[in-house]
Amino acid sequence: MNALFSLGNRASAEEIRARLTSPPSDGSVRVMLARLERKGCLKHQLDGIRYLYSATISPAAAKRTALKQFLDTFFGGSMGQMMRALVVEESWADEELDALKGEIDRVRKEGKKHL
Repeated sequence: MNALFSLGNRASAEEIRARLTSPPSDGSVRVMLARLERKGCLKHQLDGIRYLYSATISPAAAKRTALKQFLDTFFGGSMGQMMRALVVEESWADEELDALKGEIDRVRKEGKKHL
């Protein structure tokens, strides 16, 4: 999705593949695009002999969806488990920890729930 958004939200499979680091095979990219289309994240339009893909969701919605899938797959859907793993397993500068604590405090104060 990021590759598509970086291309102005309208691109062919070949253009999307060219944007990926360590790109998978052409067939793999097309399978991925078909899956995203079935999930309602993309749509395609015929342009001559090729399909041009465009997103049907915003970049923010795409990020939320990807994060939810990541959480479900690796952390049983628990944001807390993921955050604990990140805090424990990564090395952090004091400034980064302070910024993270500030965000946690802000969210707690505002009573926001995400995902």
